[in-house]
Amino acid sequence: MMLRCVHVHKSYRSGGREVPALRGVDLTIDAPGFYAIMGASGSGKSTLLHLLATLDRPDSGEIWLGDRALHSLGERDATEFRRRGIGIVFQQFNLIPTLSAKENVELPGLLSGEDAHAMSSRSAELLDRLGIVARATHRPDALSGGEQQRVAIARALLFSPTLVLADEPTGNLDSASSEQLWTLLGELAKERAITVLMVTHEPAAAAHCRRVFVLKDGKVTGTIESEGMDAGGVAARYQQCVGAA
Repeated sequence: MMLRCVHVHKSYRSGGREVPALRGVDLTIDAPGFYAIMGASGSGKSTLLHLLATLDRPDSGEIWLGDRALHSLGERDATEFRRRGIGIVFQQFNLIPTLSAKENVELPGLLSGEDAHAMSSRSAELLDRLGIVARATHRPDALSGGEQQRVAIARALLFSPTLVLADEPTGNLDSASSEQLWTLLGELAKERAITVLMVTHEPAAAAHCRRVFVLKDGKVTGTIESEGMDAGGVAARYQQCVGAA
């Protein structure tokens, strides 16, 4: 599915004044793969991700996923879309501490009224692919940070979404676990022909992606065809993009 943002604007009110977060974002992803939105703090990258996730709505502009107009979804349709149409992975793992890894993965399906046996089989398959099926019965406090984030990724894939949004997914992980997770996200995007779009400020993360959209002051100021680049190459190209803005 093609993902398109067309001149997207979003502002917030703070202290009685309007603060623009996005100032006319145009962005197109026309093929499955692993992509990134990269920018400094305050560039608007998390705001954009929230709009793509239908957690908020733009003030103006359009957001399309295939032929679905995300910018005009009502609250009920947006909730259903978030449940089944996309997967979301946050920096905080957001796992239920009293549930096992497997139960955390299954939970969205059970809350949606899906067949328990089907959800059990699906969660086991996902945990196996993510390399942590042996930890399926462990609760989050018995898992490492990397393992917890793999559980969160499995949960995001439960309904086989075409789009997975990841907001700084390795922000709480060490460098080795981060590297493993970036590689894994790229593999999943390729294997399942899905789009994984990650917000990051790290060149090392962006180097794993097919393309990077650079945000500065609420606008896309350039793109980096990052496939085959190392972190240093991405960092140098990023500086060109933000410097030219």
